[in-house]
Amino acid sequence: MRIESFELERWMTTWETVVSYDLAESGIQPMSVNQLGALTGEQDRIASILDEPLLYSEACGTIQLREIIAGLYENTDPDNVLVTTGAIEANFLLFNTLLVQGDEVIVVDPCYQQLASVPKALGCIVKPWKLTPENGFRYQLDELQILITPRTRMIVINSPHNPSGAILTDEELDRVYAMAESVGAWVLSDEAYRWLSLPDQPKCAGPARDRGDSGLSVGTLSKPFGLPGLRIGWMVAPADVVKECWSFRDYISLSPGYLNDRLAQIVLEHRTTLMERTRSIASGNLALVEQWIREREGLIEWVRPQGGLLGLLRYQMDIPSAELADDLARDASVMLAPGSAFGHEHHLRIGFGAEPERFREGMDVAGNYIERVASERGVRNR
Repeated sequence: MRIESFELERWMTTWETVVSYDLAESGIQPMSVNQLGALTGEQDRIASILDEPLLYSEACGTIQLREIIAGLYENTDPDNVLVTTGAIEANFLLFNTLLVQGDEVIVVDPCYQQLASVPKALGCIVKPWKLTPENGFRYQLDELQILITPRTRMIVINSPHNPSGAILTDEELDRVYAMAESVGAWVLSDEAYRWLSLPDQPKCAGPARDRGDSGLSVGTLSKPFGLPGLRIGWMVAPADVVKECWSFRDYISLSPGYLNDRLAQIVLEHRTTLMERTRSIASGNLALVEQWIREREGLIEWVRPQGGLLGLLRYQMDIPSAELADDLARDASVMLAPGSAFGHEHHLRIGFGAEPERFREGMDVAGNYIERVASERGVRNR
């Protein structure tokens, strides 16, 4: 398979280890194993895990972890679950197992690049379902209906959405599922930000899996729980699809890490407690972003996200977003991801999941830098 360069990930790795303020990070502030133990009261259990030999883990994930994950969905048992190396592996396996050259795939646009690039590399016809600033980065279901044909094999969605924070409601996801089912298509739902509705916004739709066997749900510990280093994700799908993906995975990563699997069990058993931390950080930082934007009226604006931890800042300067993002990282030591990585020029993606005090400092530095650039180069006419 020949695949295009992953623009966002290449840019992130250029700067993420050298800047002082990473405001492009897409998840909640990562925690340590000791913090996990303190928040869950599971210090003794974690200590006992650390005394165990580091064996290969069960290739599909331990039955204990798969039972916990299955319990997060309706009409699901462990045979419907495959534990993967992050959500990114789950998506990759599903694309490679279910799609063939010439299939039509409808993908929300903009998106995390993997969701479009892998189907393209497989020779699929990728049709973008566009979310734009003009439509408030909202899912337009009438437009989806126009895109669907009898050749449509899969509809790929992400709610809450990366990078805009748009959501599908339960009613809207029901309609998406019905459209897919009418032509025999799958709905692959990247649910990396599940549980992350935001204050004063509609509730995000539940899992695609809960709609029926045409729904494929992908989850992760990285974004909502601040544990990207565990590299634990999963797919929930019909048992025959899980078996095919598992067989394909034998050639890639083989199995989850032994420690990762066991720590993941603790995380999901205590997900309600851990999500309180996530919501507290996110809501406080979101309020800070909104105040920061109000103080720069005419220079910065955004469509307020409805869920998740991300949003797109639109700036009024005639500077390409890749140039501005590089300048911010190099000269101000602040990361805000270029909108060009998502096909939206004159935007920067911000993540508001960082540690609150560091986030506030980074926002102050970024604001001062952008204001100085605007004074030197001017604000463009709208």
